[in-house]
Amino acid sequence: MATKLWVSDALEALGESLTPIPHELNELDWKARLSDHKDRLAEHLMAFANHPNGGYLVFGVADDGQFVGVAPSEAREITARLANLGREAVEPPVALDHAVVDHSSGVPLLLVRIPEQPVKPIHRRGKSEMETWIRSGGTTRKASRQEVGALMLNSSTPCWEDLRASPLLKLEDVQALLDLEAIAALLQRPQPEDPDDLARWLLAEGIAIPEGRGYYITHFGAIAAARKLEDFPSLDRKRIRVVRYRGTNKVDAIDELLGQRGYAVGFEGLITHLRRVLPHSEVIQQSLRTETTVYPDIALRELIANALIHQDFNISGAGPMVDIYADRITVTSPGSLLPSKKPDRLIGTTPESRNERLAKAFRRYRICEERGTGFQKVVSAIELFGLPPLVVTPHENAFSVTLSAPRKFAEMSGPERIEATYQHAVLQYLSSQVLTNTSLRERFKLSDKQRNNITNLIGDAVEAGRIKRKDGSTGNKFAEYIPYWA
Repeated sequence: MATKLWVSDALEALGESLTPIPHELNELDWKARLSDHKDRLAEHLMAFANHPNGGYLVFGVADDGQFVGVAPSEAREITARLANLGREAVEPPVALDHAVVDHSSGVPLLLVRIPEQPVKPIHRRGKSEMETWIRSGGTTRKASRQEVGALMLNSSTPCWEDLRASPLLKLEDVQALLDLEAIAALLQRPQPEDPDDLARWLLAEGIAIPEGRGYYITHFGAIAAARKLEDFPSLDRKRIRVVRYRGTNKVDAIDELLGQRGYAVGFEGLITHLRRVLPHSEVIQQSLRTETTVYPDIALRELIANALIHQDFNISGAGPMVDIYADRITVTSPGSLLPSKKPDRLIGTTPESRNERLAKAFRRYRICEERGTGFQKVVSAIELFGLPPLVVTPHENAFSVTLSAPRKFAEMSGPERIEATYQHAVLQYLSSQVLTNTSLRERFKLSDKQRNNITNLIGDAVEAGRIKRKDGSTGNKFAEYIPYWA
C-alpha cells in the first residue's frame, strides 16, 4: 500500500530535530507517551493548526531523544483521544491524520499530522479568538494580541476552486476521471510516471488533494480536466451549451451541443466545432484563396475563455452558453460583472477574476491571457474584420457579449456607429494615439469622399458623451479625440 505523502516530510523533520543534539522544531514535537493534560494537548493542536504548513506530533521518542516506540493498543488510544480533541476542544474543528512507521531505530513510531487551517486563529472552543496558541522556538505558547492579529490577516476562506468535487478516491480512479495527459500536454511537459511524483504534481497544480491514502479531486481539477463533467454531479449543470438558431431569434433552433469535457481539455474541441458551424467567407491570404469564419478567431477564443473562467460558480443550475444566430453570436456567462467593472471600461482594464486559480491556469495553458489586453485584442480584430461594435449586456445574474456579423457603415444604426467610435477611441488611446477623422474612416473602411459623414458621426459621439476633444487640438479638420474618461 502506498505511503502517505506527508510521512517522508515528517521523518525528515524528525531527523533534523535529533542532530547534532536533540532539539524540537516549530513544525515538530516529540513525546514518549500521551499526556493526561487535555488542555495542553489542545494547545499543541491549536499551535500546529495555526502554523504555516501545519506540523507533526511524534510519539515514541523520549525527552532525551531516545527511541522508545509505541505499542499498537497505545497508538489506537492516542489517535482516538487526539481526534476527539481536534473535534471537540478547538474551533474551527481540526481533522488529523496519522501513520505508524517502523523507524530505522527498530521501534515503531506514531506520527500525527496536524494540517494548517485556512481559517485562523484556531482557538479554544467556546472562548474568544484571543484564546489561541502558536509555535515559537520549538515550544507551544499563548499568542499575543499582535500575533492573533497577524493570524487573522493570514486567514482565508477556501475558494470555490479548492473545494472537493469527488469522494475520496484511489490514484488510479483520479486518472480515470481526469484527462491528466491533456493537462500535461497543455503545460508542455511530460506527465509524471512515478505515483508519488504524480501525486505531488496533482497537489501542486491544485487538481487533487491527498488525504490519508486517497485523493479528493478539487472543483478546479474537475472543471478543468474532467473527461466527462457529468461524472461530477455538482458540476453537471456547468457544462457549456452551444445552440444554433435558424433566424435572428430563439424561435427556431437548428441544433444544440452540450459540452462533455472539462473546460481546459475540451477548449480546442469547442473552438473547432464553432469554426465548423459558423458562417464562412472567402478571403485571400498570401495570394491563396481560403475560407474563414466571418468572426475573428481571436475574438471567439478570448470571449469564450472569459465566459468560462470569470463566471460565478456559486450560481447553481446555470452554465455558460453560446447562442449562434443568423446575424450574430452571443456568449453568456453566469454571474453579474464585478462591481469594479463597467461594461464600457472592459477594454484594457486591469484583469480581475472571481476564480483566480482557473484564470491563472488558462494563462499557463496558453488558452488566454491575464494581462488585461484580451478585450483590446477582441476589439482590434473586430475593426480588422469590419464588424459592428462589441456589445456587452449586463443581466440580473449574468452578462453577455455579442459579436455581430459584418455590416457596412450604411447598414449600422446610429447607436452602433457611436459605440464603434467610442471603442475605436479607446483602442487608439491605449496605443498612445488619438482618434481622428482619418483613423475613424479607416476603421469603417470609408473613402476620403465620406469625410463629412465621419465628421458628423464624431460630433454625435461627442454630444453623446462618449468621446471628447483632446486638450490643445484646434480646428475641425485635424481635431484629435480621446475617450470621455481619459
